[in-house]
Amino acid sequence: MENETTAATNANPMEASGPAEPDVGQVSEVVVSEAQEIALSLAGKAQVFLEGLMRPWNAYQIGIALVVFVVAHLLASFFAPRFNNWMRSRENWPKWQLRFLLLVYRRLRLFFFVLMIFPLVWVMREVTWPSRTYILGIIANLALAWIVITIVTRLINNGFLRTLVRYAGWTWATLMVLGITEEARSLMDSVAIELGSLRLSLWTVAQAVFTLAVLLFLARFVSKSMASGVRRNEDISPSMQVLVIKFAQVGLYGLALFVGLRATGVDLTGLAVLSGAIGVGLGFGLQKVVSNLVSGVIILLDKSIKPGDVISLGETFGWINTLGARYTSVVTRDGREYLIPNEDLITGQVVNWSHSDDFVRLDIFFGTAYGDDPHKVRALAIEAAKGVERVLVHKAPVCHIVGFGDSSVDYILRFWIKDPTGGLTNIRGNVYLALWDKFQENDISIPFPQREVRMLGDAAEKG
Repeated sequence: MENETTAATNANPMEASGPAEPDVGQVSEVVVSEAQEIALSLAGKAQVFLEGLMRPWNAYQIGIALVVFVVAHLLASFFAPRFNNWMRSRENWPKWQLRFLLLVYRRLRLFFFVLMIFPLVWVMREVTWPSRTYILGIIANLALAWIVITIVTRLINNGFLRTLVRYAGWTWATLMVLGITEEARSLMDSVAIELGSLRLSLWTVAQAVFTLAVLLFLARFVSKSMASGVRRNEDISPSMQVLVIKFAQVGLYGLALFVGLRATGVDLTGLAVLSGAIGVGLGFGLQKVVSNLVSGVIILLDKSIKPGDVISLGETFGWINTLGARYTSVVTRDGREYLIPNEDLITGQVVNWSHSDDFVRLDIFFGTAYGDDPHKVRALAIEAAKGVERVLVHKAPVCHIVGFGDSSVDYILRFWIKDPTGGLTNIRGNVYLALWDKFQENDISIPFPQREVRMLGDAAEKG
């Protein structure tokens, strides 16, 4: 008896070790079989629904819906021009209200259809059998769902994301109204791939996309509200405002991504090693990018520059428009916007004209003839500078003699301004023009070198 048992065990070792796991081919056949059953069930329901349309009362309901649609079209054609004229007269309304009116205007026919179809369904259910309003109820619910989804998705600013969420919402609302959500979910869940212990189905992907879209929208809304509140707080410096907003955005978007992936059942522990390897590779390949990111954080922390400061970097002179994570936007007087990497602002020599305060001192040089009284020239120069609009009077201009030139007495005129963003060249030009006018009024001459040219050849011939 023992020999027979031993022989049987040796003859079939798989049976001795327990039941065998199904291979990949068997799993695929089971998945395909389930998908075929679900598809056949949906096809059967669709066939029953289409056959039901041939019944008299169902055909009457479709005809009634068409009549309501035609009436809604006529009402929309009549009221659309008047609604448009009324909407154009609302110029002082907030922008979000005008956008909502524009949405209503573009879908006026659908609004009229919904406003008429629901009372009609209610009246018909009261005077006849509920089964004779079944199709009308489906049509009314679909129309209402489309309007609600259109209004809600209008809050999404990104056009691609808005279109994606809108069509996904319309599809799911249609499935809910028709009562085939379970079959659709089972069909999407049957289309899946397995990566080790991770099973990734079409239903899981759809859930992940929808959940991430909602969470990212909420994160964006919260970050924008927080940014508005931070910018209104005058106790926080501009550089710290940017830093707080950037950290809040990174934290909110990161939290939304983490919660969205966890909510859809994605195991993130397996991504730790992979993310570490990717991080090392990216660290070597993106050294400049990382350097600019770190430099941007350092700039925000040490407050060396902030939005609104007037800086000079090489030949670039302008004021800081925005502080980005990778670069700083500098706008010049001629309207050009330079995107300067943050690393250059850390390692290069930057002249910040308004770092500690907004006062900037400018110098201009000029000369007058030796016959003019230097005391009078200095007084006239100071008076001329004070008459220029942007020159500060409480920080009085000064004028000094800096040398005796070949043909003129040389002076330097120093004055202060408080708005370097208004430009430096133009204020210098205005002060020079004021000096010219003042010297012309008081007979002060500005000398220039005079040279005498003799033609030696002609002089020799005449001699």
